[in-house]
Amino acid sequence: MRASGSRPGPRAGIGPGLILAFLCVGQFMVFIDVSIVNLALPSIQDGLGMSDVSLNYIVTAYSTVLGGFLLLGGRLADRLGRRRVLQAGFVLFAAASLASGLAENAATLITARGFQGLGSSMIAPAALSILTATFAEGPARNRALGVWGSLAGIASIAGVILGGVLADGPGWEWIFWINVPIGLGVALLAPRVVRDGRGEPGDAGARRPFDAAGAATLTAALLLLIFTLGEATRVGWGTVRTLGSLAGVVALLVVFVLVESRASAPMMPLKVFRLKTLRTANISAVLVFGTFGALFYFASLFMQDVYGYSPLKAGFAYVPLAVSVAVGSGLASALITKVAARPVLVAGLAVTVGGLLMLWRAPADGGYAVHLLPAFVALGLGCGMCFVTLQIAAFVGIGDEEAGLGAGLINTSQEAGGALGLAVISTIAYNGIGGELARAGLDPLGVRDVHAAANHDAFLSAACFGFAALLFALFLMPRGKSSMTSTPPPGVSASGPEAAPSPARK
Repeated sequence: MRASGSRPGPRAGIGPGLILAFLCVGQFMVFIDVSIVNLALPSIQDGLGMSDVSLNYIVTAYSTVLGGFLLLGGRLADRLGRRRVLQAGFVLFAAASLASGLAENAATLITARGFQGLGSSMIAPAALSILTATFAEGPARNRALGVWGSLAGIASIAGVILGGVLADGPGWEWIFWINVPIGLGVALLAPRVVRDGRGEPGDAGARRPFDAAGAATLTAALLLLIFTLGEATRVGWGTVRTLGSLAGVVALLVVFVLVESRASAPMMPLKVFRLKTLRTANISAVLVFGTFGALFYFASLFMQDVYGYSPLKAGFAYVPLAVSVAVGSGLASALITKVAARPVLVAGLAVTVGGLLMLWRAPADGGYAVHLLPAFVALGLGCGMCFVTLQIAAFVGIGDEEAGLGAGLINTSQEAGGALGLAVISTIAYNGIGGELARAGLDPLGVRDVHAAANHDAFLSAACFGFAALLFALFLMPRGKSSMTSTPPPGVSASGPEAAPSPARK
């Protein structure tokens, strides 16, 4: 039985399609901001006189705060109201974007980027939970998530291109200022499009106390984990700093589990992991996004360092990949209701691994049409199929009142996976590259070949990540269309995992 007021629903006269379009406009801005900074980094460095180390934190400040606060953002959306959290996230994101463009030194810009990440951590789970609560589980939700999933690839490529155009044109400040009118506009329009989606005052969910201890320990653990993974390539995996930080992450997670097992209203009910499809989807997402996170990073370097592309040309080279993401997303949303999640995810991962192996074999003196384009088309199809399938599977068995929890979980798995994949694969690819570059000296072909070898190692390592995800999905993802229904295991209510009382709670 659903909690009263848990489904946000449309305003009078507002159809689900308009809600989807509204959410997509806002989320498109968030997706773009992940990639729009990359091509503008040299311009920012010149404009603010930043060191290479501080330049790196423009990216990591955003991703660390985003990944660390996603689960908290999702839980706040469930408790305080999804529309309210969405609005607050967009206002914060717009204000931080304005401050980023006005920054006159590195410290101000990095701090503002952190607040951008905080705003995004409120927007992403709130928007996704509104979407899943608006569209009933089944074909309607699958189609909506197909549209949603296609945004990831399209917006990422649009961000790369737009970042190059703005940095070369009016200036790097505009990659941030462009967010301000969009963010404020979405925040102002939100009350006219969606209801708040918060439980009524008489509901059990509205009376439950907030689990502050659980929120603090989990958020601290995620922040430390994602920051440590991002820094491991630079400072080394065997350093006291990295090992000590990872030990701290484990300790915080142990404390979090102990807190949740005793809380009367836990931030993350541990019983949610008894939902096999959800559990498998989140673990798979770590591996899948570890694959794609490294892919986009190294493909950009491969085109510029090996093929000699300009940043803008490299951005436009991604366009077929973005189109293929949209096609793959549409295929997944159409197929998953007919054949279930497992075969669609396995097929998407198989195509992805094939595309990575094509890049692994792409010669240093190759051409775009023969060696890159087929790989990009395959990778786009695989990315779209995997992303949508994992998004759908992550909400199987989750009630409307827990949609923020489901959104926070899958988004966190994606962020953590991307950080893990890039850290591990970068370590493999760059092992010994300094000595090889020194031996190549000033020989342009020698330097090109060193970069080509490093990128080939990265593509092969990413293919191994993808193959591991394929095996995981093949053997552990539930079989059959019944896996995509909301029938929960014993002890977990169909209205959400929190609905079933636990004797362990006091």
